[in-house]
Amino acid sequence: MRSFWVFFLGIILSCNLIFPQSPNKSSSSDIYHAIQKLNFLGTALYVAAHPDDENTKLISYLSNEVKAKTAYLSLTRGDGGQNLIGAELQELLGVLRTEELLAARRIDGGSQFFTRANDFGYSKHPKETLKLWNKEEVLSDIIWIIRNLKPDVIINRFDHRTPGSTHGHHTSSAMLSVEAFDLAANPKLYPEQLKTTEVWQPKRLFFNTSWWFYGSEEKFKKANKSNMLNLDVGVYYPLSGLSNNEIASLASSQHRCQGFGRLNVRGSENEYLELLKGDLPADKSNIFDGINTSWSRVEGGKAVGEILYNVEKNFDFTNPSIHLPQLLAGYKALQKVKDEHWRTRKLKELENIILSVSGLYLEATAAEPSMYPGGKLAVNIEALNRSDSGIILKNISVANQLPVHKAIPLQKNIKELFQIDLQIPSNTKFSNPYWLNNKWGIGMYQVDDQSLIGKPETPAAFTVTFELEFNGFPIHINKPVVYRYSKPDKGEIYQPFTVLPEATASFKDKVIIFSDNLPKEIPVTIKAHKDTIEGEIQLCFGNGWSVDQETKPFKIDKKGDQQLIRFLLTPPTTENENLISPMIRIDGKEISKELIEIEYDHIPKQTVLLPSESKVVRLNIFKSGDQIGYINGAGDEIPVSLEQIGYKVSIITPESINSGSLKKFDAIVVGIRAYNVVDALKFKQRYLLDYVKDGGNLIIQYNTSGRNSWDMEEFAPYPLTIGRDRVTDEASEVKILDTDHPLVNYPNKITLTDFNGWIQERGLYFPEKWSKEFTPILSMQDNGESPLEGSLLVAPYGNGYYVYTGLSFFRELPAGVTGAYRLFANMLSLTQEKSKEK
Repeated sequence: MRSFWVFFLGIILSCNLIFPQSPNKSSSSDIYHAIQKLNFLGTALYVAAHPDDENTKLISYLSNEVKAKTAYLSLTRGDGGQNLIGAELQELLGVLRTEELLAARRIDGGSQFFTRANDFGYSKHPKETLKLWNKEEVLSDIIWIIRNLKPDVIINRFDHRTPGSTHGHHTSSAMLSVEAFDLAANPKLYPEQLKTTEVWQPKRLFFNTSWWFYGSEEKFKKANKSNMLNLDVGVYYPLSGLSNNEIASLASSQHRCQGFGRLNVRGSENEYLELLKGDLPADKSNIFDGINTSWSRVEGGKAVGEILYNVEKNFDFTNPSIHLPQLLAGYKALQKVKDEHWRTRKLKELENIILSVSGLYLEATAAEPSMYPGGKLAVNIEALNRSDSGIILKNISVANQLPVHKAIPLQKNIKELFQIDLQIPSNTKFSNPYWLNNKWGIGMYQVDDQSLIGKPETPAAFTVTFELEFNGFPIHINKPVVYRYSKPDKGEIYQPFTVLPEATASFKDKVIIFSDNLPKEIPVTIKAHKDTIEGEIQLCFGNGWSVDQETKPFKIDKKGDQQLIRFLLTPPTTENENLISPMIRIDGKEISKELIEIEYDHIPKQTVLLPSESKVVRLNIFKSGDQIGYINGAGDEIPVSLEQIGYKVSIITPESINSGSLKKFDAIVVGIRAYNVVDALKFKQRYLLDYVKDGGNLIIQYNTSGRNSWDMEEFAPYPLTIGRDRVTDEASEVKILDTDHPLVNYPNKITLTDFNGWIQERGLYFPEKWSKEFTPILSMQDNGESPLEGSLLVAPYGNGYYVYTGLSFFRELPAGVTGAYRLFANMLSLTQEKSKEK
């Protein structure tokens, strides 16, 4: 079994599946597959709205069976979704989901693009979506990507003709794609792009339809399919021992934060493509039928094809290096091709093949994971020729510095090691996801550099150029500088090399609540990113707030060490919201950045630099009760938020729940989607309900029905059916249905002003049916829709209370929304109010 998986990982060019940043190490089968793709001159672009919208079966089929250059354009990075594996939300979730998409593409063989659109959360109609997105900017991004990628065919995941029937982002992605199909060829549209690219007209546009869009499999069987292609994507690849669907399942399973892990599937499976624009292929099983995908497509390509088709036809799996002379001849011929697009793309592909057949291993690893602008870094170079080919390493250069080595013949299997000193220019930009460098809005990221738009991530901070000579023929190969290290429990690990400030500062909490006039200690952690730093840190704050000492000195000797500086911050006497930020001063430089690291096994480690700040809130809030038990769900920060207003929060593991173990808690809160992601809860629900019956207060936050859920017959003490209703407008009107209910009166009087300032949404996955024992507390609705009353339900059960809420407290509390805090405090105080009445 072990040898099978090693073989499989090589076949699909995904050594990075386990070690995401590690270099590709190609087998003979990998090389043959790459040559097949080299000899196919066709491109497909798949378009949808979010990470996990893509059809990995079709992407894998087009890339691995058809051999086309296949890309997925996700209009957003999924910033508005939820996270099942960690606490990253919003822009940090966007970084995580970007890397998960890249992990999927490393498996299915596709490439990845994005626009500047920000996923602001669920949208019910494209009118709302395109109001918050800047339609012209998103459209320009799609056209920019089309003009640079030059796809022959475009495939939409969603139907542009059904606005309002699905997520507004979904329909918008299709609508914009349909527009871009025609407009990309218009030189009068976005002419500034034509300074570095050219107009392009794709030949065909499809909608990737299925029975789901028709309502049932029976209806789809009866549908007229005369305008559709039918592709069997369940093909089997003998060289890998895997079917296309198995590869696709592994790819989609990389969307771990969305809970997309799935079983592998095998066997014949049809995908249907409805033609929207262009000519219908005569062969309805071939999306490229009638499109020239041979080397004769480009002027001068015939000479290239005569060489490279022969390599493919007579490929030697036992000794691929025998083809090196032919590949070099093909490289020479390809350099003469006038078409810059195909010349550039295919030269890069051919360079990788030449490296692989020659067994040439080139690597540039930094001695440290990061360095600051102006610093000096040792870079270790490894060059190894594992073939009989005559290869000379002529020179090595990095960052436009002078070449650093004399010509050396690379003898077979004799490793050459060098160390060069890299001086980091003082004007080097910090490493950061490029779309987070400027302040962004609800619907759009702001990117100033046109060349970055569309790219999945920021290019490597530094690249080493290897000047090589193969049997007298020069080739330049670029390799990014990376950091390599090992862990005893994982072995060799690669991660991106980064450029960071000399120091960064962060607060422990992103929201700090002051429930009275008393000052609070504000700890600021300073982290050094160079040896021996000394300076001062200032706490910046707004009007009405005061601090014991505005600036304090610090000194840190070793890179990576931290120092904690404490300020005493006093709030105003009246309600107030403001921001505080730390300002580090070192040798005349001012730094106000926070370093956030995102690290999971299935993606490369990510470093994010954001403005370091926290929201401080002077809030008039009352609470009753003290001890709160919290059962973690799919990751949220509510326990920290509750501690901010003085509760003592204990994390309860399902294993610890048994008869009588919950009595000490004044209330128990179940985290978002806990019943979807914590299987053990199904065996512990009876104890939670017994707790309520004996006088406890149980608050269940939103869960989903369907995928990743279990039979919820005993989910609540009375009949309760979870639906998919939601209110996406965070400013929508709210009505209090039962103004006498203790939940809106004790210990805080809840009024309509408490629903001001909410973010992203009111709530999601509201129950659609409930028994008479439940009292609906609130009514709310999106524009043009009927009121929904399932956002907050309360039922007395025995001597206690059972509360179910779909309100998005997991977003509101970490954002410091004052009304959400007051309402949550009232939910926690329900049984205390009952005791007070007695």
